[in-house]
Amino acid sequence: MYQSYYGLNEMPFNITPDPKFLYLSPTHQEALQHLKYGVSERKGFIVLIGEVGCGKTTLCRRFLNELDPARYDTALILNPRVTETQMLKAILTELGETKLSRSQNDLVAQMNRVLLERIERGRDIVLIIDEAQNLSFEVLEQIRLLSNLETDQQKLLQIVLMGQTELKAVLAREELRQLRQRILVHHELKPLTLGDVQHYVQHRLTLAGGMGRPSFTRWALRAVHRYSKGIPRIINNLCDKAMLAAFIRDSDEVTWWDVRRAHKDMRNLTE
Repeated sequence: MYQSYYGLNEMPFNITPDPKFLYLSPTHQEALQHLKYGVSERKGFIVLIGEVGCGKTTLCRRFLNELDPARYDTALILNPRVTETQMLKAILTELGETKLSRSQNDLVAQMNRVLLERIERGRDIVLIIDEAQNLSFEVLEQIRLLSNLETDQQKLLQIVLMGQTELKAVLAREELRQLRQRILVHHELKPLTLGDVQHYVQHRLTLAGGMGRPSFTRWALRAVHRYSKGIPRIINNLCDKAMLAAFIRDSDEVTWWDVRRAHKDMRNLTE
């Protein structure tokens, strides 16, 4: 409703993980560098952890977009609630394989052949598993065994586990100590600071074509930071509803009261 009123080319605070809108706060920049370092140096296992809505998926898409397609083959698994056999099939399918073996042992052998063939052609293979906190112990153990696939010079597969903060507790389990010892690159995304929130809001407004309309007051931005606790997805929801409130008032200024009303509306939805 407010897009044309404020002269925006698109909605600035959609919650879809569009890499174009990614704001690289210091914690996001550090996470992206950890991912690049881990993959380029073939560290094997990389773990990225963050609270719900902190931007892991958007960051992952940005990371994938920056990988050289002439060098890297990637497999992105978004639904980790699968069996070991289903996981192996999903990885091979993501890598473009169409004829899949049936048994788990044959799938592992096929995986080894596929990876070796691609390594010989100068390719690097990156497996990214989102929502990794939902992986069962059996599937995590299968993934650990995949990390054993290697030549004399390098690992055949670089594995990135991305998950919510619960992933820390999962990886801390005694029976996963072998997997835990293989994690050489680890980063946890932190919430945005007040300064980050101010830049984040302006960043998204500018990318959406904003020319100074609307503007968020200093107290409005403080309220956004307070109510969102620095979580980007909540920031988007708050700002979207606050802009709607300002539009209803025919105002070019989003105030503390608009953000407070947005927060109240969001809280009512969850009660």
